[in-house]
Amino acid sequence: MTANAAEIIRLATTTSTYHSGLLDYLLPEFKKDTGYEVQILAAGTGKALKMGENGDVDLVMTHAPNAEAKFVDKGFGVLPRGLMYNDFVLVGPLSDPAGVKGGKDVAAAFNEIAAKNADFISRGDDSGTNKKELLLWEKAGQRPEFGAYKAVGQGMGPTLTMANEMQGYTLTDRGTWLAYESKLDMEVLVEGDTRLFNPYQVILINPSRYPDMNYEGAKVFSDWLVNPKAQAMINGFKVNGQQLFVADAG
Repeated sequence: MTANAAEIIRLATTTSTYHSGLLDYLLPEFKKDTGYEVQILAAGTGKALKMGENGDVDLVMTHAPNAEAKFVDKGFGVLPRGLMYNDFVLVGPLSDPAGVKGGKDVAAAFNEIAAKNADFISRGDDSGTNKKELLLWEKAGQRPEFGAYKAVGQGMGPTLTMANEMQGYTLTDRGTWLAYESKLDMEVLVEGDTRLFNPYQVILINPSRYPDMNYEGAKVFSDWLVNPKAQAMINGFKVNGQQLFVADAG
C-alpha cells in the first residue's frame, strides 16, 4: 500500500480499452499492488486528449499517434510510453454487397464501398478509430460524402450495433469487435493491411501546467502498466479465446 492509498487517479481512455473489458481485468490487480483507485473516463481519443488539455484527468491512454504527438509537443503531456497494440478491421454484413471480403487492401475496399454506395456507418466522434477511418478514406483518394455514408457520433459498441441493424460496413478496433462479435450478424471482411496497425500509448499530464494533478499516482500507474507483470497480463487477456492486445512497452 502506498502512502497515498486513498487517492484517486483519473484516467481518460478510449472506449476500446473500456468496452473490451481490459481495464476491468487490470485495475483490481493494480489496486491490490499499490492501493490506488483508478477512476475511468471513457471517451473517443479526441475527447480524452481534450480532458488532458483541460487538466480534468491525471493521464490519458489513447490510440491516435499524430494527435498524441501534438498533445506532447504543445506541452500538455509528458512521458509518453508505448503500451500495447492491436489492429483495426473492416467488418460488414455476411451478404457483403460491395464484394470486399478477403481483400488485404483497405483503401481498395473503401473505394468499392463508395462506388457501390453501400451503407457505411462511421463513429463520427473524433475518436482514434474515427481519425484512422478518415485517414483511410484520404488514402483511398475519397471524400466520404456518398449518400450511404452515415456519421453517427457514437462510441464503438453502439456504432457496431447500428451497422448490424442497417447491414452496413464499419471500421472497428479488433478488441471491441471480439467483445461484440457474438451479438452481431456480421463478419471481418478486410484485415491484415499494415495501415490498420493500432498502437496505444499512455501519457501523463504535464505537472508544470497543472500542479494540482495527482502526478505521483499517475506515474505509479504508468510505471505499473509497462512493468513485466502488467505486460504479461495484457498479453493474457482474451475474449472468446482470442488475444485482444499485444503488449509492447519498451
